[in-house]
Amino acid sequence: MAIRLKEKRILSFILVAVALLALFVFSINRGSMQVSYGELFRGLFFEENETVSIIFDLRFPRIIIAVLSGAALAVSGVLFQAVLKNPLADPGIIGISSGAGFISALIVAYAPIWFFFTPVFAFLGGMLACVLVYGLSYKNGFSPLRIILVGVAVNAVFTGLSSAFDSMSGQNYTDASELLNANISMKTWEDVRLLAGYVVIGLVLAMRIAGSCNLLALEDKTVRSLGVNVTVLRVMVSAVAVLLASITTAVAGAISFVGLIVPHMGRLLVGNEHKVLIPFSALLGAFIMLLADTTGRLIAYPYEIAPAVIMSVVGGPVFILLLKRSDKPYGG
Repeated sequence: MAIRLKEKRILSFILVAVALLALFVFSINRGSMQVSYGELFRGLFFEENETVSIIFDLRFPRIIIAVLSGAALAVSGVLFQAVLKNPLADPGIIGISSGAGFISALIVAYAPIWFFFTPVFAFLGGMLACVLVYGLSYKNGFSPLRIILVGVAVNAVFTGLSSAFDSMSGQNYTDASELLNANISMKTWEDVRLLAGYVVIGLVLAMRIAGSCNLLALEDKTVRSLGVNVTVLRVMVSAVAVLLASITTAVAGAISFVGLIVPHMGRLLVGNEHKVLIPFSALLGAFIMLLADTTGRLIAYPYEIAPAVIMSVVGGPVFILLLKRSDKPYGG
């Protein structure tokens, strides 16, 4: 049985990695500018080609940001579901992304000189939303239903505050609105460098605490009997989850349901062991996010649909299905 599970895990990793690579290559050459793959290869590595240079500067950053965002959001979802013992937890649904997005939009609109510190402010906004959700939903323990309901309410408040930017004019307000709408079409290599540094740090930290996530699946008294401070452990895991979700929101915008769908798919394919689930979710999340972005570019060409919209259309029904099928106790 263990050998069969190991083989299933290896096969799942290989299939998702190959699918991601194939989608990456496919997505590169889809749009108003197209070249043969041979010409693309030569233009990237051997000879100067103006069309390839344009594709490299405009399309590559967008694709890489989609990949990094998907990986970060998926792992954030895994961590939140572990710390809350709630299979329906997602940084977008419970308000973490909207809190980070609102603070990021404030910086872009009113203090653009601090633009490069936006990820830091986004993290503070995400932590604020996290504290609100945890604080308002705690009542003699955490109830999965209360967490979701409070999270939806916190999400609605921050989303309502953020929607004000859509009705304002001026370049700074327009930039803030594009951030909130998760428009990644005009991202640059500078955005890639900004996002990549924080995401890599977050993913490394997530792998370091993977064993702690396994402990959180146990009863609190059992964990305490092992000499572990459960409260400190939850805060630590939550901080990493907020970091990943907030940094992604600061660069790519608020995107929901990636952190909900991917962990469920991951558990079906590789099981509940977080040392395996976390890297697999990062890989699968990158594929799902890039697929959403590529679909949004092609489905209504020459117009584009933001990946956040695609994920909402797909994720909404999935969320309802999971809610109906969940056998968790929703009392209190």
